[in-house]
Amino acid sequence: MRHLIRGASALALSTALLGSAALAQDDGDSVTLYRVFVGDHKDPKVTAFDLSKPEKRWTFDTVGQNKLYSVNEGASVVAVQSDNDVVTFINSGISLHSHGDHSDITITDPSAVEKALTGPRPFHVIDHDGKIVINFDKGGYNEIVDAHELTDGQIESIRLKQARAHHGFAAPVGNGWVTTVASDAPVEGDSAPTRVGLRAVKEDGTPTGDVASCTGIHGEAFSGAYLAAGCKEGILTVMASADGPVTKMLNYPADMPSGETTGTLLGAKSMQVFLGNYGAKGLVVVDPADEPNFRYIELPFRRIDFALDPANARFGYALTEDGTLHQIDVLDGKLAKSAKVTDPYSMDGHWNDPRPRIAMAGDDIVMTDPNAGLVRRISKTELKEVGTIKVEGKPYNIAVAGGSGKVHEHADGDAHDHSGHEHAHSHGDPKIYAGYFEDSQVKDRPLGDYAGDWQSVYPYLKDGTLDPVWKHKAEKGTSSVEEIRAEYEVGYKTDVDRITIDGDVVTFFKGDQGSKGTYAYDSKEILTYKKGNRGVRFIYKKTKGDVSAPQFIQFSDHGIAPNKADHYHLYWGNDRAALLKEVTNWPTYYPSSLKADEIVSEMKAH
Repeated sequence: MRHLIRGASALALSTALLGSAALAQDDGDSVTLYRVFVGDHKDPKVTAFDLSKPEKRWTFDTVGQNKLYSVNEGASVVAVQSDNDVVTFINSGISLHSHGDHSDITITDPSAVEKALTGPRPFHVIDHDGKIVINFDKGGYNEIVDAHELTDGQIESIRLKQARAHHGFAAPVGNGWVTTVASDAPVEGDSAPTRVGLRAVKEDGTPTGDVASCTGIHGEAFSGAYLAAGCKEGILTVMASADGPVTKMLNYPADMPSGETTGTLLGAKSMQVFLGNYGAKGLVVVDPADEPNFRYIELPFRRIDFALDPANARFGYALTEDGTLHQIDVLDGKLAKSAKVTDPYSMDGHWNDPRPRIAMAGDDIVMTDPNAGLVRRISKTELKEVGTIKVEGKPYNIAVAGGSGKVHEHADGDAHDHSGHEHAHSHGDPKIYAGYFEDSQVKDRPLGDYAGDWQSVYPYLKDGTLDPVWKHKAEKGTSSVEEIRAEYEVGYKTDVDRITIDGDVVTFFKGDQGSKGTYAYDSKEILTYKKGNRGVRFIYKKTKGDVSAPQFIQFSDHGIAPNKADHYHLYWGNDRAALLKEVTNWPTYYPSSLKADEIVSEMKAH
């Protein structure tokens, strides 16, 4: 299989950034950039372009028609070619790294990942908790791809087997997994096994629980603490618990149109709610926790496609076959406004006939218009067209990567390479960050402040990657490079090279071996150091898990109140009091999505 990149990819990255930044530039170093990926309906290719500078393009040859998914916070794009038994991957070239009060954005050209996954009829893709899961419908298994390895251009997958091949999915839930289950044989009139429910399993597919009934289960999404899936009888919800996944069926209410079901669900990110289809002309807003669980919205014509706004979860958007785009008020459960945006596209005919698809790109809705050979830009507030982009062929499936962040300029003019660069990060009150605060300012913190996938920096110390950091510290202080490195050799030392935190489950990895524990908040302790400054340990106690998982974990990240950590020092062991006395060994973790040069940059900024 060939991956071919065409276009002006050889331009200097700094020039590319200046062009890309035209969409929005809030101040000298703040950039908003959205990159659009379009799969053709007929030709085996994906076309990519920056929304603000669409003449700059990249083309990736594939094997067949693509269904595109933006995954891992937009850092990667998955191209599923179901009819050709292959899944290919593209690094979007846009990475966002959160620092609590702002995000940094790194921009490079998109690039194809050389390795692909092959297998019988790949279909559903789930992106959750650092895992990208692809169901192979005719193979009876799911391939689990590690998201942070994918951003490094590596495809390392684990196979989760199902009892039999069927059109289903598998998903991580807390410290376990769930997978769809199919009947032993097709029911009369069906050509394939009938999907009957969802079952808790281990990562290798070994069952750990009974089947939760969900007839015809299809469509899945995550929002807040919930996974939800559509069934003939209602919506099945799943939550993590110390004893494994817990399911609950929300039956469709009697006042909704009978005989219809939900087969596609979208999950909001900034509030706990789902938007799903319900029959050909309906949508349903699903609140998994509070009644009323369902609010039905009738559309004037059959639905072609719909999307949720990730930036403002109050609104969703649906395109109907008459060419009208509708804004959905999710909170009120009604149509807010509507406007004509394209010629009609009938829903009669084959499900895969070329029809428009929509995706969100900041303040714009981007919509493919296959018959016109266009991608249309539509204002999400006014529902008015603000531009069109000609795309060769029949533009069909669409995915978007990008967002807003700060780009830190360098003396050499390279606006993308973070290595060797100092930048001022705001960590709130600088006195607090330095360890000077009042007791009254200290607040309890949830484990969610530390959620994510984290890598130890100790290997970077050992291989010399962090040597520029010691030199930088020596230039600003009174200690030598050798003295500083020796201190951090003791401080960073650990054999736990990776930690993942999902909900209340913390997994410690030594190589490929993981040790899991479920942890609950166990208060905080304020420590006073020799030089007079202070710090706070936020402490969590194990309530359940592997024997090898520590009884206590204590976080220190220079923060004293709820805020998302951008790195942290972690202390662990079975003696709570003894841990509080440990001040020389403080294993340190940064997001696994960060590359080595970016970590060097972060450290030099502190």
